[in-house]
Amino acid sequence: MITTNTTRNCFTTSRLAALLLGCLFALGCHAQADRQYIRQGNKLFRQQNYAKAEVEYQKALAANQRNSQALYNLGCALMMQQKDSAAIVQFENAGKLETSRLRKAMVYHNIGCICQKHQMFGEAIEAYKESLRNNPDDDETRYNLALCKRQQKNQQNQGGGGKDDKKQDNKDQDKKQDKQQQQQQQKQQPQEQMSKENAEQLLNAAMQEEKATQQRMKKSMQHPNRKRLPKNW
Repeated sequence: MITTNTTRNCFTTSRLAALLLGCLFALGCHAQADRQYIRQGNKLFRQQNYAKAEVEYQKALAANQRNSQALYNLGCALMMQQKDSAAIVQFENAGKLETSRLRKAMVYHNIGCICQKHQMFGEAIEAYKESLRNNPDDDETRYNLALCKRQQKNQQNQGGGGKDDKKQDNKDQDKKQDKQQQQQQQKQQPQEQMSKENAEQLLNAAMQEEKATQQRMKKSMQHPNRKRLPKNW
């Protein structure tokens, strides 16, 4: 009985070891698969074939969805295709999983660049700050941060100036309308005066014409018209 139990225990242990080795082999193949897809994606990315590189990185994530390198590379491929919203999602996922401070800094640097391009200066500033927290020696990120702050200030000043300009435009428009009304009134006054003078002139002319007509009638009564015979052709 002891021998039998020992045999069974040895058999069970061997079986467990075989299962564990099988699982480790499967995990190894799985990890090898996502690394292979990433290498293929990187090759396509260097060839500027960003759409096909995106497909390879998606395959790598299908094999290992927690591969931060695949997430970051996918974000870069999407970014190069102007798919900025989708790229930010992948960068944020990579930032949550990435343990390397230098890689994490690269993630947030790219997020800052996308936000700055779309004039989302507040979000860009926060992303650049997070990047510098992980890599304080990155001069490019520091320069982008300073530039972004200046752009944000200019945007705010333009926004305020726009309101002032609008108020000034309204004032200028009111002044213009008042001036036009004054000019119209000034034009109407001479026209009224001219119309009165014209009426008096017309009345005088009518009276003179009437006198001339009466004189002609008197003359015609004194000297009747003579009939003229038609001439032959």
